[in-house]
Amino acid sequence: MSIATYTKTGSKATTAAKLDKSIFALEVTNHDLLKQAYVGYLANGRSAGAKVKTRGLVSGGGKKPWKQKGTGRARFGSSRNPIWRGGGIVFGPTGLENYKQSMSTTTKRQAIRQALSVAVTENKIAVIEDFDIKSAKTADAVKLFDKLGANRKVLLVVDHKSPEIVRATSNIPYVKVVQSRYINVYDAVNANTIILTNAAVKEVTEWLAVAPKVTEGAK
Repeated sequence: MSIATYTKTGSKATTAAKLDKSIFALEVTNHDLLKQAYVGYLANGRSAGAKVKTRGLVSGGGKKPWKQKGTGRARFGSSRNPIWRGGGIVFGPTGLENYKQSMSTTTKRQAIRQALSVAVTENKIAVIEDFDIKSAKTADAVKLFDKLGANRKVLLVVDHKSPEIVRATSNIPYVKVVQSRYINVYDAVNANTIILTNAAVKEVTEWLAVAPKVTEGAK
């Protein structure tokens, strides 16, 4: 399949880039896979910061509230008992929770293929010959994105993050730059425009290419 391609200056290229159908033109039927990859990305970035104090961590409470017998009241050994106000917390977060979700490499790559295929059907993908900002100026990068019609939630996929690209795009709040082998479902789904360089398309194709099935008896 082919898709409109732009030159490094932002004008329409005469030759359209060709995209691998096994990566960019899948029929997405398993939406649960996309959701699993999306939620897994968020879960793997989650940190266990919440931590409560148990009765052993709450300060004070070393003195027995009242004597064991003779008062007619229930026996207590500490005012930091969990059922008392100001006492410790039972079954709260400890800060050791593990929220990570694992996916096999094969499943993860299939989810990325589906996300890219959905992006193509929604006309969110554009290919540029090369993202070459030699001046490394933010203003020049913004002008190029405007020519491409990309001014809201842009995912720029390059084969290599050069210092010029990083410097030119780091102060543009709606642009995220990733290397071709670090594309994930979360970024692909949330982006309004995905811009890939020709070199990035080649690397993505090599990375996500589906291996041909070997039939029985084949040597």
